[in-house]
Amino acid sequence: MAGHGGSRTVIYAALAGNLAIALTKFAAAFFTGSSAMLSEGVHSLVDTGNGGLLLYGMHRAARPADSSHPLGHGRELYFWSFIVALLVFALGAGVSFYEGIIHIMAPEPVANAKVNYIVLGLSFVFEGSSWLVALKEFRKQKGKLSWLQAVQSSKDPSVYTVLFEDSAALLGLVVAFAGILAAEIFEMPELDGAASIGIALILGTTAIFLARESKGLLIGEPASPEVQRKVLAIVQQDPAVQRANGVLTVHMGPEEIVAGLSIEFEDHLSAPEIEACVERIEARLKKEMPEISRLFVKPQTSGTWEKRRKLIESASG
Repeated sequence: MAGHGGSRTVIYAALAGNLAIALTKFAAAFFTGSSAMLSEGVHSLVDTGNGGLLLYGMHRAARPADSSHPLGHGRELYFWSFIVALLVFALGAGVSFYEGIIHIMAPEPVANAKVNYIVLGLSFVFEGSSWLVALKEFRKQKGKLSWLQAVQSSKDPSVYTVLFEDSAALLGLVVAFAGILAAEIFEMPELDGAASIGIALILGTTAIFLARESKGLLIGEPASPEVQRKVLAIVQQDPAVQRANGVLTVHMGPEEIVAGLSIEFEDHLSAPEIEACVERIEARLKKEMPEISRLFVKPQTSGTWEKRRKLIESASG
């Protein structure tokens, strides 16, 4: 899991910023009685806890394989990413929606609104700084893909989770500012509660999207077509291989791929020669593609492989 240096930097930046922002927002909500500011405080507190959970997930995922988990613990990161999405929905969106309803039903004017504006402005600066760190790291990963394609194809949820959380936070700050300002201008404190509901909708939408992406990773997603093509090209170059039929892959973690190879060996090969070929392939893949953490090889004719491949494709269709 050595490649997580950039991801950890993103999470540390978000964690430090969110903790400071959460404390500031709670203090402002206490002194002003703003529903939107209280919702924003809860939002930042949830984001702080989520950063800690992502770091914990990365730590757990880095453990080596053992008898209980022979393929490693890489999917722990995916599990905790899913928990983060649930927390954003249950705590962030849930509390914000509740606060909004309460303040619409029993509206109270916001006191010392200027305090809220100052806190929101500072929060936007700090949150924006964290967002830029996450955006820079995500741009490195996405390459030429579109933003949506990059998220859907990414196998490392830690970076895009922080990016989406920070994006939701910035939108929430804008909504909170608009709600408090409108409540003050029109002397309608209900608009402050309406802003809380708006923040809840933003968080709920973000949580559903993150949960959907995490679910796919938990169930098991294949390696990219480029990775699969590279594996097959390496295998095909071995003189003992008549044909590399195909490869089935699944990500156990962002940088841990389990691969199952279907190979048709040369007909004249003896069992020891086939074993030697498999060892050569394993050694070369380990050197050139260290992300292939486990490799399984099945001697198989191309016709049998094609039949099974079509069955898989028809099932997925």
